[in-house]
Amino acid sequence: MKTKEENFSKFKANGILLLILNILFLGAIIWFFVWLVQNVEINISLTLFGVLLGIDIFLLIVNCFIWNGFAMIEPNEARVMIFFGKYVGTLKENGYFWVNPLYTKKRLTLRARNLDAEPIKVNDKMGNPVMIGHVIVWRVKDTYKASFDIDNGSTTSSISGVKLPDNVNAKMKSYEHFVLVQGDAALRSVAGMYAYDNLEHEGEKITLRSGGEEINDILEAQLNERLSIAGIEVLEARVNYLAYAPEIAAVMLRRQQADAIISAREKIVDGAVGMVKMAIDKLSESGVIELDDEKKAAMVTNLMVVLCSDEPAQPVVNSGTLYH
Repeated sequence: MKTKEENFSKFKANGILLLILNILFLGAIIWFFVWLVQNVEINISLTLFGVLLGIDIFLLIVNCFIWNGFAMIEPNEARVMIFFGKYVGTLKENGYFWVNPLYTKKRLTLRARNLDAEPIKVNDKMGNPVMIGHVIVWRVKDTYKASFDIDNGSTTSSISGVKLPDNVNAKMKSYEHFVLVQGDAALRSVAGMYAYDNLEHEGEKITLRSGGEEINDILEAQLNERLSIAGIEVLEARVNYLAYAPEIAAVMLRRQQADAIISAREKIVDGAVGMVKMAIDKLSESGVIELDDEKKAAMVTNLMVVLCSDEPAQPVVNSGTLYH
């Protein structure tokens, strides 16, 4: 019993040649029938007419049977050949062929397909609910597994209420449904391995926000592992949507804003301290004015208020002494 894909090695003939011969064969059958009708009461007895008519009908049945053996294969398509329930190989060669009409020829497309899944709600490593979505580029790689190792029955022939036009589309839709389910499972697994960001744990080297290609590579590896049973290969998998869930989005936004304000304040304070130190050093070096500790403290206070304030400074002119 075969358990993996094999190239079709049985007899196959040139389809164009067999098509011409079969058309000529059909023409001969029709001509023979017309000849019988014209000569039934002249040169042929009724008994002989019945025998010849039976032969003509038999030849017509054979002609119709031959028509069932033709198969046209376009680039990146395949035919899975089955002979009374037995797998005999996969024909991937492009062209127009004639094979044994008794073969069941299941059509599969090997072309790449996109799956843009709707974002789903998952919990990250810290338990925060986040919305995450992904896009997958996939194709059928192993026609044996795709045909016989997963169920592609009529239960998945219609998705989202859309009526499918033919069996091939129904089959590919069933594969798309399988990829969608396994993709959601892989996405939940990857999202649970990492935190959304490193605000809570600064030691996190990889997060869902900053992971980038590393997260995509992990997702692609998990998808290939899960979909290998169906003979499906994932060419590319990417996280294309990431956000906090609506119920905590406002709180997380305020936290991010607070962190941004704190970071900005830290930079402002660092810059202000440097500017105050530079001003005091310049005044001391130039000898413009002698500043004791009390004067330096007052100057530092005034400069820090001016430099760190959100509002423009309101100058006050002192017409008296330095202390009044």
